[in-house]
Amino acid sequence: MSFRLQPPAPARPNRCQLFGPGSRPAIFAKMATSAADVVNLDLEDSVSPDDKAAARTNVIAATRDVDWGDKYLSVRINGLDTEWWYRDVVDLLEQAGDRLDQIMIPKVGCAADVYAVDALVTAVERAKGRTRPITLEVIIETAAGIAHVEEIAASSPRLQAMSLGAADFAASMGMQTTGIGGTQENYYMLHEGARHWSDPWHWAQAAIVAACRTHGVLPVDGPFGDFSDDEGFRAQARRSATLGMVGKWAIHPKQVALANEVFTPSEAQVQEAREILAAMAEAKARGEGATTYKGRLVDIASIKQAEGIVRQVERIGG
Repeated sequence: MSFRLQPPAPARPNRCQLFGPGSRPAIFAKMATSAADVVNLDLEDSVSPDDKAAARTNVIAATRDVDWGDKYLSVRINGLDTEWWYRDVVDLLEQAGDRLDQIMIPKVGCAADVYAVDALVTAVERAKGRTRPITLEVIIETAAGIAHVEEIAASSPRLQAMSLGAADFAASMGMQTTGIGGTQENYYMLHEGARHWSDPWHWAQAAIVAACRTHGVLPVDGPFGDFSDDEGFRAQARRSATLGMVGKWAIHPKQVALANEVFTPSEAQVQEAREILAAMAEAKARGEGATTYKGRLVDIASIKQAEGIVRQVERIGG
């Protein structure tokens, strides 16, 4: 292993990020009482240009007036290629309550994009005397973003999470699909005349996970557009979790329970993890570096995997 140790990601639950338009303040209280770990109030794609200013005002008021409980409260600003983003940042930091935790930056293409937001956030924090530093999350949803994913992951100490935005990513890449996440009808292989569908997002997710884990950032899967397809959502989420992602977006309230289900270790997984740790403790007492558990080899790497599961469920429980 490199002598430069892999830093840990932030120790907080991030199983589900529930999104809601900033132009619909009537739903904020329901979002606050949901089972999502993170709430994302949106100023970007779900808000029409004519409603941008009003949505910003709504969100600022919500940071002061809504009881968000233990939710991690995030606001998605507009893209850096628009005329709205700087006012989003300045007004949020100057006027929002201390309950605001995070700013989400869409369509990040390089580390300089994060630097620009970080510099503005830092200046306003100093000017206003804010004592709780705002964290950042970025969305990888362009060809440039995935090409520069590692430099983006290393771009700022404020950066806590990184998500894949499948729809804009597909458009930027020129992919022949109008679907948001999930398997795609024409992305398949033939074996003995039978079609086998694979995952067109797999490689991008794996790149995001590797970059995030290298730099101590939470890797998160983005939206699944067909909120009538529970099994499709579960399948996508399970693939993401297997790759190392910690959670997934919910663009409809019904998806919150699905995300929490997939990204919460099951009782069986936790029990197995604890049994592996116990088996390795016994092996260590015997002076052995490996042992067998249910007919398979377990060693020091197994301890790390098992400890990760136990820590995850303890954070959720805590």
